[in-house]
Amino acid sequence: MYQKKEIHAGLEEMKSVPNALLVDVRNPAEYNGGHIPGSINFAMSRILQEAEEAFPDKAQPLYVYCQSGARSARAGKLLDLMGYESVTDLGGIADYQGPREK
Repeated sequence: MYQKKEIHAGLEEMKSVPNALLVDVRNPAEYNGGHIPGSINFAMSRILQEAEEAFPDKAQPLYVYCQSGARSARAGKLLDLMGYESVTDLGGIADYQGPREK
């Protein structure tokens, strides 16, 4: 199931979701320039070819974000079509007001 949530509300919700994974779908250079703490980088361009290997448990809740929200929406919908049971699109890090890691 694909759903869209505001980034701060989604991050707050994620704290109480067991086994949830925060996925930054920007490219590695963007990710290395600053990302939400605790996120992993898995570029949008890799989803069709590598998501099932990287995320074998399709029941694991995935929370995805990008820069502005366009790639995270595409990634979320693709993952949903691939059979992932809980995909939440958080939109873009541009709307995120919080600490960033490099």
